[in-house]
Amino acid sequence: MSDNTARLIETPAEGAAAQNKTSRPDDNAPHILVVDDDRRIRELLKRYLGDNGFRVSVAGTAEEARARLAGLAFDLLVLDVMMPGETGLELTAALRSSSDIPILLLTARAETEHRIEGLEQGADDYLPKPFEPRELLLRVNTILRRTRKEDAVEAELFFGDCRFERKSGRLWRDEIPVRLTEREVQLMQLFTGRMNETLTRDDLRDGENAGSERAIDVQINRLRRKIEHDPRNPLYLQTVRGIGYIFKPD
Repeated sequence: MSDNTARLIETPAEGAAAQNKTSRPDDNAPHILVVDDDRRIRELLKRYLGDNGFRVSVAGTAEEARARLAGLAFDLLVLDVMMPGETGLELTAALRSSSDIPILLLTARAETEHRIEGLEQGADDYLPKPFEPRELLLRVNTILRRTRKEDAVEAELFFGDCRFERKSGRLWRDEIPVRLTEREVQLMQLFTGRMNETLTRDDLRDGENAGSERAIDVQINRLRRKIEHDPRNPLYLQTVRGIGYIFKPD
């Protein structure tokens, strides 16, 4: 990480430390694992996140991160992409085969194709360097809020004559299996994780962050044909004019 990034992290962290020097994260605070081969950056992130109420552990390599993950349960992984040996992208792909731990990638490679590559490997979010510490904190909190909501939602959701299994992404209608595309599964998991909440079209963009608003509308219309009795007058997947969509179960 560049000196500029270190400066951006260090200054607010020092201010936070002055304000919170007597406070410590409690045992129920979210536990974050920071993985970066730069020791100075690891310590800066550990201090900044700790000053903002998180429990934080650190690792300098993917191998060390694996050892930490094997011994403790973490709520979020903040992972540097460019590390010697096994890279952050390689570790992300490996973890996704057996774990659903949320992952926030940090990297100086901010080009679109590199960001897309990280998301395709299974990362939940991607923050290019240098970054403002407050943005890091906002992204961490956003990921944790989303995953907590998802954990609180029942494994199966019933609405009308439909039944949706959130984890497997399978949908039944009148107990007859309904085939969903990968994109439709993503949309259903997103909507059922944030029920009764208006989602903008930006919220609904896929991992590539690509596609026009019209493309999203087409995807929604196709999904409606599979879950609604009258797709033109949807009961569950409703339009919020000028903003986006909202999923309202029974």
